[in-house]
Amino acid sequence: MTTVRIPEDWPATEEQARTVQDELRARVILDEPGPQPGTGHVTGVDVAYDDERDVVAAAAVVLDASSLEVIAEATAVGRVSFPYVPGLLAFREIPTVLAALDALPCPPGLVVCDGYGLAHPRRFGLASHLGVLTGLPTIGVAKNPFTFTHDDPDTPRGSTSALLAGSEEVGRALRTRDAVKPVFVSVGHRVTLDQACAHTLALTPDYRLPETTRRADALCRKVLRRTYSV
Repeated sequence: MTTVRIPEDWPATEEQARTVQDELRARVILDEPGPQPGTGHVTGVDVAYDDERDVVAAAAVVLDASSLEVIAEATAVGRVSFPYVPGLLAFREIPTVLAALDALPCPPGLVVCDGYGLAHPRRFGLASHLGVLTGLPTIGVAKNPFTFTHDDPDTPRGSTSALLAGSEEVGRALRTRDAVKPVFVSVGHRVTLDQACAHTLALTPDYRLPETTRRADALCRKVLRRTYSV
């Protein structure tokens, strides 16, 4: 496990954070297809918070994209690096997530975030932020649609509907299990939306949420418990 300090130049105010978002958003790449589903590595990242101690734990879990077997994992624990502000949540956890990714013994391949990419009020959620900072292909797979609208997808697994900001498609509602509530997929960086949905389906053979998210969620929660157990 890596222990993380907040970078000295990290934004301290909402205005500073929005300025950083504006600067980095211009670097998002949307015209690359990304890796093919079921090939190479795919890595899930997730975080867990201890609000009383103002601490965040991050986990990165690398899976073989074909078998979905765990290849490697790494964790990091650090101070929460920004106040809770809707639309700026990435600034609370990015340093710790980056530390977990950096501690991996192998290339992560595609990174799957439990959250948003372009499906974000400022079109720059965690998946996009992480992708620009690392150069890695990234996607966001969220449990809810945030502030955006969508029609309910058809019942069968694999059905989709557009996630809309007005008339702009910022992601898709994707049914990963027959007749089960959809997940909400958006592009982060260096992946198309079609590929992002295909990856999400490849990562959900048995459950609603991707295996990457399930494994990373379990690991970061376990690390947080162990770090502060008496």
